[in-house]
Parts: sequence; C-alpha cells; structure tokens
Amino acid sequence: RRNCRGNPNCLVGIGEHVWLGEIDENSFHNIDAPNCERRKKNAFVGLTNLGATCYVNTFLQMWFLNLELRQALYLCPSTCSEYAAGEGIPKDKDYEPQTICEHLQYLFALLQNSKRRYIDPSGFVKALGLDTGQQQDAQEFSKLFMSLLEDTLSKQKNPDVRNIVQKQFCGEYAYVTVCNQCGRGSKLVSKFYELELNIQGHKQLTDCITEFLKEEKLEGDNRYFCETCQSKQNATRKIRLLSLPCTLNLQLMRFVFDRSVPFHPEHSVMATFLPDSVYVYELSAVLIHRGVSAYSGHYIAHVKDPQTGEWYKFNDEDIEKMEGKKLQLGIEEDLAEPSKSQTRKPKCGKGTHCSRNAYMLVYRLQTREKSLTIEVPAFLQELVERDNCKFEEWCNEMAEMRKQSVARGKIKHEEVKELYKRLPAEAGSPYDFISLEWLQKWLDESTPPKPIDNTACLCSHGKLHPDKIPIMKRISEYVADFFYRRYGGGPRLNVKALCKDCVVERCRILRLKNQLNEDYKTVTNLLKLTVKGNDGFWVGKASLRSWRQLALEQLNEQDEDAEHSNGKMNGNAQNKDESNEKREEEVELNFNEDIVCPHGDLCISENERRVVSKEAWEKLKQYFPKAPEFPNNKECCSQCKILEREGEENEALHKMMASEQKTSLQNLFHDKCRPCLGSWPQETDELYIVSQFFVEEWRKFVRRPTRCSPVSSVGNSALLCPHGGLMFTYASMTKEDSKLIALIWPSEWERIQKLFVVDHVIKITRTQAAGADPEGALYTSEPQLCPECREGLLCQQQRDLREYTQATIYIHKVVDNKKVMKDAAPELNVSSSEAEEEREENKPEGEQDPDFNQADGGVKRQKISHQSYVAYQKQGIRRSTRHRKVRGEKALLVSANQTLKELKIQIMHAFSVAPFDQNLSIDGKMLSDDTATLGSLGVIPESVILLK
Repeated sequence: RRNCRGNPNCLVGIGEHVWLGEIDENSFHNIDAPNCERRKKNAFVGLTNLGATCYVNTFLQMWFLNLELRQALYLCPSTCSEYAAGEGIPKDKDYEPQTICEHLQYLFALLQNSKRRYIDPSGFVKALGLDTGQQQDAQEFSKLFMSLLEDTLSKQKNPDVRNIVQKQFCGEYAYVTVCNQCGRGSKLVSKFYELELNIQGHKQLTDCITEFLKEEKLEGDNRYFCETCQSKQNATRKIRLLSLPCTLNLQLMRFVFDRSVPFHPEHSVMATFLPDSVYVYELSAVLIHRGVSAYSGHYIAHVKDPQTGEWYKFNDEDIEKMEGKKLQLGIEEDLAEPSKSQTRKPKCGKGTHCSRNAYMLVYRLQTREKSLTIEVPAFLQELVERDNCKFEEWCNEMAEMRKQSVARGKIKHEEVKELYKRLPAEAGSPYDFISLEWLQKWLDESTPPKPIDNTACLCSHGKLHPDKIPIMKRISEYVADFFYRRYGGGPRLNVKALCKDCVVERCRILRLKNQLNEDYKTVTNLLKLTVKGNDGFWVGKASLRSWRQLALEQLNEQDEDAEHSNGKMNGNAQNKDESNEKREEEVELNFNEDIVCPHGDLCISENERRVVSKEAWEKLKQYFPKAPEFPNNKECCSQCKILEREGEENEALHKMMASEQKTSLQNLFHDKCRPCLGSWPQETDELYIVSQFFVEEWRKFVRRPTRCSPVSSVGNSALLCPHGGLMFTYASMTKEDSKLIALIWPSEWERIQKLFVVDHVIKITRTQAAGADPEGALYTSEPQLCPECREGLLCQQQRDLREYTQATIYIHKVVDNKKVMKDAAPELNVSSSEAEEEREENKPEGEQDPDFNQADGGVKRQKISHQSYVAYQKQGIRRSTRHRKVRGEKALLVSANQTLKELKIQIMHAFSVAPFDQNLSIDGKMLSDDTATLGSLGVIPESVILLK
C-alpha cells in the first residue's frame, strides 16, 4: 500500500515491508562470495581487460600455452640482486620486474600457479608503453613484440633461450627469379614469422597458400634485369618455402575482404608446398576478432591445451572449456557485425571449420615426443605464493566483512520489527514529530541513518511550521526516545512545538487572497468617483493599473517565505546569500513608489499620478501597509523643481552648443568629407588624427544634445603607448587599424583645438621631392611610432588568438582528395536559418541604435581604454564574420590548451575515423604532433582543419 503523504498519522508504505517477515541473510550485504574470484580446479587463469587490451590478452594466452617458449623464458636468469645473492626477496618489498622478459616470466608463473580466477597484466602493458584506452592491430602488436623479445633474448648465453623465438616462430622463404632468355635464376632469401594470406576468391585455406606461392610474370615495364644477359628480360618470379617453424602463424587478410574461408582443424599437410620434406601441422589456436576494423571491436582466442588436447575459449577474465576435444567456434564468433544480414553459420565441409571472424590461425608442428612438463622456478614460485597469500588474506577479509554485515543486519531486523509495532502514537498519549525522509532512511538497509535534523522544518519562531506537517510523521514518545538515544540530533518536536502564530498568519493571508477579488471590484468603482476637496491621496497611475497583481504576488511571497523559512528538509536549506543576491538583481518598484522622486518626496510630474478617494486609499492600504502616502494637498519636491529649471537651461545650452559645433565641424560630421590615408589628398601635406571613439561620442551628442552628454576633450592618449609613442604604423592605419582612427583637415584641427581640450597632438606629414612619383612619398608621424610597444601589441593579439576556451573550429572531411569549396555554391550549403543569423550578425550596431544613424552605416565601436593601449587588441580578435559550414564539415568546441590527440578523439566520435587513420592539416601544414596543444599548432577560433 502507498503512504498517505499528507497524513502525519499514516505509517504504512514507508519502507517497512522489507523488514517484516523472514529475510535471507544474503540481503544484508552487497559483497560477492570471495570464492567466486577463486580459480577452479584444472582451470586456466584469465587476464583483466584494462580498457582496450583484449588483443594483448589473446596473445599472452597463446604464448603461455606454447610450452617451449614458456620453458625458455623460465630459464632466463633474474636481475633481482637479492635473489642473485641467495638472500631471497624481502617480504616488505614488492617485486618489480626490470625487463620485458621478467614481466613475461612473472605473468606466466601467475597464469600457471595463481589461485586467482584472473590476474592483472597492467605491469606488463605499462612496461610496453601501451595506451590501455586505444586498441591496436593485433597482428602489428604481435610482430613488434616478437621483434622486441627476440632482440632481448639475443643477449642470453644459453642457446636454448637465445634462439627460442627463431626456433619456434621463424621460417625462411626465397624470392626466386628466372630469366626467360638464358634460364639463369637468382634467389633472395628472407625470414618470416607469419604468412599473410589473401582470402579473396578462395574456397579453402590451401588455395590461399597456393596463391601466396604462385609464379608471377615480369614483363613490359616490369621486366627483370638479367646479370647474364646484361639487359632487361622477361622473367618469372615466385616464392619458394625453404624451412618452416615449429609454430606456423597464418594471417588472414580479413579486413580487406570480409568473407569466410574453410580450414582444417586437425592437419595441414605442407609437404605439397615444401619439396623433399614432410611437414605435418595441427591447428593449435584461432584468433577471433569481431568489429569493423583491426583497431576496434573485440578479440578472443580459441587455444588448444598441448598437454590434454582440450580446446578452451579465452575471453579476457572468462575462460570456457569446450565440450569434448574438438574446436567449437560458437555462433557469436562466426557472425559478422549485427547490422549485416547473415544470421547463420557459414557452411563447411566435413572435417573443416569456417569463420567469418577468424583473424589468425596458429598451427603446431606434429611431433611424437611427449608433452613437456614445465616447473615454475623457485624464485618465481616464491613470488606466486606471496601473491596467493595476499589473495587468501583478501578472501578472509571479504568473508569477515560479509559476516559483520549479516550480524548488523540481524540486529537491525530485530530492532525494526520491535519498534515498528510501537511506532504509532496512541490516542491521548505523548508523541513526537519525525520527518518522513528520516524514517525512510532508517528503514533503508543500504545506508545507515544520520542524526535526526529537524532544523529545516522550523518556522521563524523556532517551532514546527504548519506547512511542514504533511512531510512529518507523528510517532509515539517511546520510539522517539529510542531514536534520539541511538542516533542523536534534534530539536525534539512534541505537542508543544506546534506554532499558533504561524497558523494565525497563514489564515490572515488566506483571507486576504479570498477577499482580493471583491476588493478589486470595490476599488475599481471608487476610482470612477470624482474626489472633492483635500480628502484624496496621490497614487501612481502605473501602481493603480497593476495593484491587484502586485497584491497577489506580495501575498504569494509571504506565503512562500513562511513555507520556506528554513529551506528543505534535513539541512538542504537554500543559501541566504544566494537568495539575497537574486532579490537584489530583481529589484522592482513597490506599490506607489513610482511617484517617489530620488529625494524621497512626491515627484513633480502630474502626468504619472492621480488623486483617489480616502475610501479607495484605505482599501489599498490593507494590502500595502508600507506604501508611501501623499495627501492631495501635499506639495511636490522643491529640490526636483530647482533641478527641473536647471535642466531646462542646460538643454537649451546643449542644443545651442551642438548646433554651433555641427556648423563649425561639418567635415567631421560626415564621413564622406573626411580625408583618407589610402588616397592622400593633393591639397595638403599634413593631416591630424583623433580616435574614432571621440568622433562617435561627439556625433551622438550633436544628434541628441538633450539626451547625451557634451564631449569636452579629444582624448588622444588612447592612441599612444605608455611611453608617449604612436601605436600604429602608416601601413596599418590604411588597413586594419583604419577603423580606430579618424583623419582631420588642418583647418578643422584649428577649430577642434578651440572647442575641445586636446591632450596630445598626433600629426601625419607627407614629404616628397618636386616632380617625384607620389608613390615614393615619405610619411612621418608626430609623435613617432614606438616599435617595442607596437610589437608587444601584435604579440598580445596573437597570444589572445591562441588562449581561448570553448571556441568553435570546423573539421572538413576530404573526399577523393578534393575539398568541396564553400564559395562554389554557398546557397546549397548554408541553411536558411544560418544565412539569416549571419545577415543579422553582420549588421552594424548602428542599425539597431536610434542614437546612431550615420549616412554611411559605419559600425559603432567600443570605448577605447585610456589606461592601456592593449585594449585595441580586444577589438581586433574577431575580424571575420561567422563561418559558413559546408557539407562534409562538422563544428567542434575546443580549447587552446587541449592536445592534438584529444582533438583526434573528438573527431573519432564525430566522423567514426580512428585517431591513427586521421591525417589532419591546416593551411597546407600537416598536424602530426599528438602531444602539442592546439594553440601551439596555430589552430585559432573559426579555423577549418582538413581531415583525410
């Protein structure tokens, strides 16, 4: 049954059903039985997948079951100094393998004699420097590791150890080329550790090997240079097998052609391909891969135990023994990706196996010798036993924790059964209020209850708030005494804790809410009456229009303040500072404050107020007792009257000043009449400079003199560095910095000096020889350019471009080495909404500003700081408009300090292209250093990176 949340006497459905009746003791803990982690008898040990290391685990299991390799590794002497000295390894010191061989030794020893169901190979993986979160190609890993192991073992003195990799995995073949003219043959011998077989168009494995060894004709441009004939001749070339290893690895090129190839599980007779010898192999392992590429998906291995002949499936931590002694490829390995239509296992002939997901086949040379018996060396066995002891300690610890949890659960079970019976308060008996939330936590077996905290349900008088009653439960004093003794907390809320003051206040608010509609009709009718004499009161027209809404909001606020006086239950109270900040941000005028002047008196504008009758005012005062009161015989503010007169005088003065300045500076008012550095006027060799900000502020004043302040000074210091030098070159003032300055005619400059305070004079002078080409003219500035500060400004601009967070860049995927040009047909690539947004974004701010309506539609600029010239670079960052996204392109949010590798991972999620397959370039430059940051690579906001 559900609990009646509004009823404090209802104690049903609060979580008690879990404890009533008999309970299975296993429900008192969430700890798995330690023996589930114990290795079963005659079972193999699994390997933990560290994220994407399944490909490592499959090879480790295959190499472990290569008894000759395992025995050779056990014969490698240890570099541990304590063991070499015969002292053994101190118990307080953890063993740390120093070489790859030692890591492999230790892993194999644990796989052989550990008591754990699976072990952690992280030491081995870390020693190889592998990224546990990024899967590698298993074949590539096998090649590289075998090369590393062979190189490491080549330093050993024992030949059985030194040559184990060559003996087990290395074979030889020769490229044999025969000249068709003279019949002379040449032979190039090469070693191999695996044979890579093309499976396209073949029905069985022997066909793949036949193709690998088939003869190739060298004709035409591919002819062979014969040493005997001393000329290029037609020839034939083929691969001839010279010797085969004990372990033959056959790599199937499955990621090129997704198809199944039948193969023989029991025997592979290689005598056909190796004349004069009989090599009979039997299948010993099948590496299975499921996924769309070698760098994703999942790897498992089916491996044959050489000692018992039984097959096992190795899937990271889980190992499954196959029934009987035959290889059984499960349906989950044989199926291709789930999206494909194949639902049945591929058909195979008798005595063969087929798999669409077989990635590598491992065959072992048949011998009549008995299988090796491998003993773990004493040194390694000591380490294994030490790890087994740790495991046993962990098992005992887990078992003890389970035991303690069960004991605590039984005690809690008895406690709940006893107390729940006595929980309801009987009629006429003493009782306490406890929050429903705390009671539910007490009945929740997963979390021990915290001390009782009733502060959140108290009213402003320190008693139980009436609105909190629905989320409280009334319990007997006997159970409450037990709870407070056992768990602590407070304050206790008994019958004396009920707050009468809060109930009375709530009733007052409810009455006013119910009465509001009637009073609204009454006040509306009273406002229609004409007020005679001095009996009325001034009320703001805006307040009268919205008084009912204001009253309702005020009553609701009082209601909410009362309800949330102590926040939520159990200490989750709202931060008072946060709520105060929120209220300060949302300051609104209260009733009748719209006619209060800044000096706290009645405002002078009679258009904003009207007189209401005394009866109407008294009704309104019931809802707004603190509202400002102004009888209709009250005089308006004397200070405001004086200011009004002064304001009228100032407006007249400003209008006259603006008219005079506009007449005097006609060229400054109209952009078209101003000179331009790009095409220097012939009639003068001197021009003066002021900041564009000064011009814009002055124009605003001239257009709206009654609303804008007059401009008193030119403020050219903003164009100079702290040393007094000019921040712009002549070239930059004709291009990118032209929007920051305004050019002045000499005659106009004289008038500016009379009208405004000029802090610094900035002049550009043109010098050229008589009759010389105007393009050869020399331009100098007063004051001169400050090279150091100019360089600092440019560096700061570049630095800001490379110190960004959460900026947008675009990744464009190249198809067939051709980039779709965004300018070719932008109307096909940009959505209508994007185009509309772009047009809106590119509008000059002046088009949206009634105070700024230039004839030439110039862009309104930010105010330039007088404190530092560096402010200019802030404007210069966003020079370009919004980037137009095209097909094959995706936008990513990046930061300057993230690495290229992190960007590649983002691209992988966006385009499903693995990081190692990503060739990235920007402006023709390849991005290859995965550890470099985007800022250092020159990737700036709105950049377009090409992905191949």
